[in-house]
Amino acid sequence: MPASKILLSEPLTEIPPAVTPADQPKPNSGRQADKLAKLGLTRKLDLVLHLPLRYEDETTVTAICDLLAGVTSQVEGVITHHEVTYRGRRQLCITLTDEKGDTLVLRFLNFYGSQVKQLAVGVRLRARGEVRDGFFGMEIVHPAYRLVAQGEPLPQALTPIYSTCAGLSQAYLRRAIDNALTSTPLPELLPDALNAEIIAPLQLPPLAAAVRTLHHPPLGVEADALLERTHPAWLRIKFEELLAQQLSLKQSHLQRRTRLAPALIGCAQSAAHTLLEGLLSALPFALTAAQQRVQKEISADLALPHPMQRLLQGDVGSGKTVLAALAAAQAIDAGYQVALMVPTELLAEQHVRKLQGWFAPLGINVVWLTASLKAKVKRAALAATVTGQAQLIVGTHAIIQDKVEFARLGLVIIDEQHRFGVAQRLALRAKAQGATDQANWQPHQLMMSATPIPRTLAMSYYADLDVSTLDELPPGRTPVLTKLVSQARRDEVIERVRQVALAGRQIYWVCPLIEESETLQLQTAEDTFAKLSAVLPELQIGLVHGRLKSADKAEVMAAFTRHEIQLLVATTVIEVGVDIPNASLMVIEHAERFGLSQLHQLRGRIGRGSAASACVLLYAGPLSYAARARLNTLRATNDGFEIARSDLEIRGPGEFLGARQSGAAMLRFADLQQDAWLIEPAQRAADYLLSKHPEIVAQHLTRWLAGRENYLEV
Repeated sequence: MPASKILLSEPLTEIPPAVTPADQPKPNSGRQADKLAKLGLTRKLDLVLHLPLRYEDETTVTAICDLLAGVTSQVEGVITHHEVTYRGRRQLCITLTDEKGDTLVLRFLNFYGSQVKQLAVGVRLRARGEVRDGFFGMEIVHPAYRLVAQGEPLPQALTPIYSTCAGLSQAYLRRAIDNALTSTPLPELLPDALNAEIIAPLQLPPLAAAVRTLHHPPLGVEADALLERTHPAWLRIKFEELLAQQLSLKQSHLQRRTRLAPALIGCAQSAAHTLLEGLLSALPFALTAAQQRVQKEISADLALPHPMQRLLQGDVGSGKTVLAALAAAQAIDAGYQVALMVPTELLAEQHVRKLQGWFAPLGINVVWLTASLKAKVKRAALAATVTGQAQLIVGTHAIIQDKVEFARLGLVIIDEQHRFGVAQRLALRAKAQGATDQANWQPHQLMMSATPIPRTLAMSYYADLDVSTLDELPPGRTPVLTKLVSQARRDEVIERVRQVALAGRQIYWVCPLIEESETLQLQTAEDTFAKLSAVLPELQIGLVHGRLKSADKAEVMAAFTRHEIQLLVATTVIEVGVDIPNASLMVIEHAERFGLSQLHQLRGRIGRGSAASACVLLYAGPLSYAARARLNTLRATNDGFEIARSDLEIRGPGEFLGARQSGAAMLRFADLQQDAWLIEPAQRAADYLLSKHPEIVAQHLTRWLAGRENYLEV
């Protein structure tokens, strides 16, 4: 094996000692190695690729007389006075005097006894930080500093600052990284053809040169480009990382083709109608063109002998539930069970009610499993599941508990997939192992999301999935008018609620908290319920939130469904799954506290009937820039895809990814908004390597992911 391949994963057997003051003991290398391991730095290569978070400019010194408040500057001088004072709190105050005799106060609010000794009168040091006006003139609070000799030359390049943890100094990290750089080559893995086709046209430097530039910026480098991560050296790193991500996802997609899954083709081939056809005939509505197209995509995947891994995305109210039911019908018709996992008990109950209405007349047994079910009901559901009597099982996280066993699980459906973590999805998939003795077997998996995935995310984090998109709403859905209203006009909103209720319509009033918070003075659900009950005595008002017992919650929702409750005060438990066509008004309290996609989900609970519907976003000023952007976006459009794009710009990818990767395999360097243009070249390079150079794929993944690619496979 070539030496370069060995060095890619060479462990840190010896950590170089840091440069420490003479009165400080040298750090124990074993302890330092443990701390490096906490940062994920277990190989020399990890140190080489531990790139700077930012840079500090220590190449110039500013005379104290030229300092400006609010500007970060570096000064040099001799300590002429120091004392520990007690002005409000214990603090160390240092007076620094430069060559011109001007003075500057350095103030330390947190310090150690060793620092008091180290920063003695007569010591020369360089200090850097933001200058501000203090009680006794200009000062810097908690400056970065180091002791220097008179005439010691200034650095000739920007100083890198690395992410670290307690007990690992920047000086130690720089020494360890430099040691790794000298002994760990970074050979080019990309073949010449790819370099000519992709790297050269993008004008990216060789990888080794890019890494060295970032660790040791040369003289004359564009400081702004380094700081903003737009320098060609940074772009090469981002391309390499995106390539690793694409390779991992595409490899995962290809590997699924080698696994086995049941080919879900109806057993009743001789019967006049399959269960799927029976369900289609029994539905009280016709499928839209988009639903028909997606149903064919899902059905074709289920009929194949390898596991489907499909993401069904569609806006609120686009009809994802009926497609889940049709997929379930195909699986049940083939003799297999179906598990539908949802994030909340309220949503589970809503699904069970709807699915039982569709399936019960066809002789299909639908059961549900949640943590709050009575013991007798839960035992019956568990028994029906393990014997196979239950054909469609709907549940929350309770469905993945150890005592839940399936007889023949062939299809797993996960609703609101971003709410579930990797471990939870794997646990549900593992439940299917009882259906077969084959080790390389797994069920089909359909994931659903009402938060449309922006194109850049679909190209990057979801490249391992087959994606179906419902881009058409069923007929009868009315556009929702969205209004922004200040809390100062609260009485006007209440009067509007009264008018809508007396006209025979129903209203949601959504609050962000259940009970009073000491830190966030937000209108609470219980408080709002009490106040609205007092000012609207002629209305029937209900209250529902996550802390209610399951039976009480179900009773309130049933009364709202029967139109016995006119105004429902609720927390975000009604965010998904609730379908009340008569509800035409929603008021969202403290809307500035909600995320954009969550506001869109909530708004989707209305506009489900023929009546004109409105959503009132009550807000408390002053609004932050991000809050104003969210609310204005929601007011301007009902298009979930446009809202998703704006949300990505405002909040980044976390809102969409949820717990998909549990944070471990998130991109460290590439930014999906700033660097989206690099994704397509990375995809092309990944396709080429997978087809022509599989040995390079393994080396590249080892270099950049080192095992974290497992998080991308669920």
